[in-house]
Amino acid sequence: MQTVEEALNKLRRSGFRSRFHLSETDKAYIAEKGMDTVRRHAADFVRERLAPADIPNDGKQTPMRGHPVFIAQHACACCCRGCLYKWYKVEKNTELTAERQEKIVNLLMAWIENEIGDKP
Repeated sequence: MQTVEEALNKLRRSGFRSRFHLSETDKAYIAEKGMDTVRRHAADFVRERLAPADIPNDGKQTPMRGHPVFIAQHACACCCRGCLYKWYKVEKNTELTAERQEKIVNLLMAWIENEIGDKP
């Protein structure tokens, strides 16, 4: 199992994944709501849209805009079960454990922190 930093380094080397960045609107939203609220939203999105074993609209469940977490999900290849399998070998058609969900949220939040400059 790779660390968050190893995953972020691998994602930075992807031409597609490295194109995603938070907009000024996204950054303002984070500043207004706070990181704790954004983390709760990330946990909710992962639990509701990514964790179920059966996702009828898999591959289309994560919008490309509208919330900083959505951008992070695309940047981190945590937007659908197909990307989770391709990048992290997370099997499709199996419910994500609470531990796996927490790891995904931690990755998303680390990416967001890097984007807003809270971490080097």
